Amino acid sequence: MGSIEAQPQENSLSYSVKLDVFEGPLDLLLFLIKRDKIDIYDIPISHITRQYLEYIMMMKELNLEVAGDFIVMAATLMRIKVKMLLPKTQDEVEEDPREELVYALIEYRKFKEAAEVLKAKETEQAGWFPRTDFSFLEKMPEDEILVEASLYDLVSAFKRMLDLSPKETFHTVNYPKVTIEERIEFVWNYLIRKDGVIFTELFSDTPIKLVMVVTFMAILELIRLQKIYIRQTKHFSDIWVFRSEKV
Repeated sequence: MGSIEAQPQENSLSYSVKLDVFEGPLDLLLFLIKRDKIDIYDIPISHITRQYLEYIMMMKELNLEVAGDFIVMAATLMRIKVKMLLPKTQDEVEEDPREELVYALIEYRKFKEAAEVLKAKETEQAGWFPRTDFSFLEKMPEDEILVEASLYDLVSAFKRMLDLSPKETFHTVNYPKVTIEERIEFVWNYLIRKDGVIFTELFSDTPIKLVMVVTFMAILELIRLQKIYIRQTKHFSDIWVFRSEKV
């Protein structure tokens, strides 16, 4: 996962997280294509544009600073969508407006797959989880292994959790005062008691959306500081959170 630069401001709601360009718009598009089992050679542009824009809005809602590349890609998707809706004249050569995007995605996917192979070899040589008791993973099927989860996996899991959480009544005004520092301490102390936890378990102490958002920011900050890392048994499965052996 790319590095994350956290910038705490005057209050918790203004807390901003800047994403490294390593995880750019092509990463997000590939994530959505894989998640929705879309044929990369025949992308339903209306669907993928809608999903892409939802993620952009979600990241902005979470105060994740969205780089200009993401906005450019949104404009590109909208342009492709418009072109596909326009009627063709008889004299126009039939060209697929998605062709350039598909080529870019395929080339980028090749690059990512090559990088993942190299990283897997590096991981194998270094050896993950030295001298650590992971007996809590014994219930998992033997053929499942832990793989690195992406930022989009994390945002997706958090979005699902917010969607399923009880809706707050608007007449409630007594919100608890909560800071990033307090939630960092909460997450860290929680992980000290266990070798690893499912991501959603870190939000089990409160259903209040404000606290959940600040907790999510605290998790991002701990990832940035390399104090914790996230893994999955397979893509789009439950996310596990672990304390780093480097700490």
